[in-house]
Amino acid sequence: MPPLTSPRPLPFVVRPAARTWRCEPAPADVRDFHSALPDYSPTPLTELPSLATELGVGRAFVKDESCRLGLPAFKALGASWAVHRALAERSGTGEEPAPTPAPAPVTLVTATDGNHGRAVARMAHLLGQRAHVFVPQGVHPRAVAAIVAEQAEVTEVPGPYDEAVRQAARAAAAPDAVLIQDTGWPGYERIPGWIVEGYSTLCTEIDEQLAAAGVVEGPGLVAVPVGVGSLAQAVVTHYRSRPSGRPPALLSVEPEAAACVLESLTLGKLVSVPTGDTIMAGLNCGTPSSVAWPHLHGGLDAAVAVTDADSARAAARLAALGVSSGPCGAAALAGSRAVLSDVGSAERRTALGLDAASVVVLLNTEGTAANPHSPTC
Repeated sequence: MPPLTSPRPLPFVVRPAARTWRCEPAPADVRDFHSALPDYSPTPLTELPSLATELGVGRAFVKDESCRLGLPAFKALGASWAVHRALAERSGTGEEPAPTPAPAPVTLVTATDGNHGRAVARMAHLLGQRAHVFVPQGVHPRAVAAIVAEQAEVTEVPGPYDEAVRQAARAAAAPDAVLIQDTGWPGYERIPGWIVEGYSTLCTEIDEQLAAAGVVEGPGLVAVPVGVGSLAQAVVTHYRSRPSGRPPALLSVEPEAAACVLESLTLGKLVSVPTGDTIMAGLNCGTPSSVAWPHLHGGLDAAVAVTDADSARAAARLAALGVSSGPCGAAALAGSRAVLSDVGSAERRTALGLDAASVVVLLNTEGTAANPHSPTC
């Protein structure tokens, strides 16, 4: 069935067949790896009844990634697993259950809008490696300073995220360098795949936390902020790899200035879009990851794009409820508000299979990171 588009100007697409799509699950040993890390503990899943009322659903939860492994974003999950796998492979130790540094220092290279680069730099420092991080134009100076504080070399690129990725890939061609990038393209897919696997721990925690809260059948809707789509791929993998049970609707949320996944879903093929300025810097990506795309195309129920003003209002709302959220993390709430509460919401609710008793989970992917030089959140 072709995508159904919203009759109002809201940048939105819904895909009714996505809930029947299936894929293989993430490796079971990822959670064990993270559990063995010194700073690991599950991040909170906070129930916010006032948000449930606002969204017109039964219960609303926020998965709060504002402090994950000592950093203010979920990215450390993917970076830690991918760096571990890459260094273990390079050193010939295979798949050891604990982090194993390579016998000689290497340079871990990446491009970032902020949080991924800081996570790679943190892992490099912890494991006695070097880090070289490329940041595109428009990244906030505080984010750059936070990466520098992790003792990484930083190169600021006078261009968009995609150009920073290209420059990082060139730099990683050196024999003593390894590219740890969270977007993939033909010929570079294994490490981005490991990063996605690392994010599966977040989803496993949600299962356990919802069960503890008395949610037996799982969520009805999961809203996830999207840049190149790696976290969304992990979410799709988690919920679309189950052989039975009621699958939730999965909603991706992007800035209107960089809605590459929405545009790709609308056209039915992976495309690049020009990007503009946005306060959602970590989502300011013009091309979906080629690794993520088959999962996004197969398993995402809907995609929506939101404005900076939407995101800012959502961040303020979460702050008032005691949840620290940066503009990217607040995008999940902004998108859910637009889909479930704005004009035309009745049609969208029906398309997503939601009603007044539904359970909604919002992924708050980052905190405000008020002190980027702090070693902890």
